[in-house]
Amino acid sequence: MSDDVRGRFMWYELLTSDPDAAIDFYTSLIGWSTAPFDAGGQEYTMWMRGEVPVGGVMLLPEEAGAGGAPPHWLAYVGTSDVDATVEQAGQLGASVLVPPMTIPDAGRFSVLQDPQGVVIAAITPRVAPPPPEEPSPGCFSWHELATTDYEAAFDFYSTLFGWEKQETMDMGEAGIYQMYGAGGPPLGGMFNRFAEMPVSAWLYYIMVDDVETAAARVRELGGLVVNGPMEVPGGSRIAQCSDPQGAMFAVHSVAKDG
Repeated sequence: MSDDVRGRFMWYELLTSDPDAAIDFYTSLIGWSTAPFDAGGQEYTMWMRGEVPVGGVMLLPEEAGAGGAPPHWLAYVGTSDVDATVEQAGQLGASVLVPPMTIPDAGRFSVLQDPQGVVIAAITPRVAPPPPEEPSPGCFSWHELATTDYEAAFDFYSTLFGWEKQETMDMGEAGIYQMYGAGGPPLGGMFNRFAEMPVSAWLYYIMVDDVETAAARVRELGGLVVNGPMEVPGGSRIAQCSDPQGAMFAVHSVAKDG
């Protein structure tokens, strides 16, 4: 596997208490369709954007729920050698929640908990996907980490995945918002979480045509709009939301020309 997958967000998985209800929600909100996937006897459904799979949805594992994990989205970041990445992550203070394992026809993956306690997955895909395209509606477009120590978190992720610091934004009393990327456009940002945030976590943004319309639809479908809609620097608009099962996600629309 060449190194061109390193640092790329490659897959987005929803682990939820009610997959059927979640499928109804996201297909209605985002416009995805679904397709079955053979995950070695485990029921697994892929999210499809047209003919392209963007992620999957499955029942939250019983042991995860028993350990206090709520329904959540989990992203998989590419690496050319997941076993070496996991070994390195352990040396850097991470915990291994799911040791490296192979999924036939998909690749080899592992689930990690970073030194600040946030969960992320690493994957070496069986076949390298095509280069990333400019995000458009139905794509995940931004990857945001709220944590206890964004500088330490950045050091961890940059060592594992080669991420580089990009622009920083001073949010005043809220602190610094550090954008990062993998040699191209920004992939997302990191910041020290606000006092009212109960836990450190990744938040993944899905691009939509219009955030106001999407936020209204979230409410119609039984979800919550936790923050927004609001404008962010550059003119894009976002809303941070919770689906009916409690998984956090966000929607994002780009600034309209003119």
